[in-house]
Amino acid sequence: QVQLVESGGGLVQPGGSLRLSCAASGSIFTIPIMGWYRQAPGKERELVAELTSSGITTYADAVKGRFTISRANAKNTVYLQMNSLKPEDTAVYFCHAAKISDYWGQGTQVTVSS
Repeated sequence: QVQLVESGGGLVQPGGSLRLSCAASGSIFTIPIMGWYRQAPGKERELVAELTSSGITTYADAVKGRFTISRANAKNTVYLQMNSLKPEDTAVYFCHAAKISDYWGQGTQVTVSS
């Protein structure tokens, strides 16, 4: 069983930055894949970025070059650094862990607006 708690969301102006954090209940060292998804109003949940335990990253085309996913195994935490934010990045962002089963956090709201 893995419990995930996201933090770091909020309101930011276009062009600004935010860093999301996802704290896991236990060691993330043994979790093969951790990532971030987002869901905007009226849209399906979509992959934003994911990171394997071996360090392989995957990004959605819409965020390549702007977002960076990283993990701090000693802190059992995964981060999503989001730069050059756009209004279309507005969504609820969910942390995800894939370890035999899928685990999700409760989500954190990111709003990009002037």
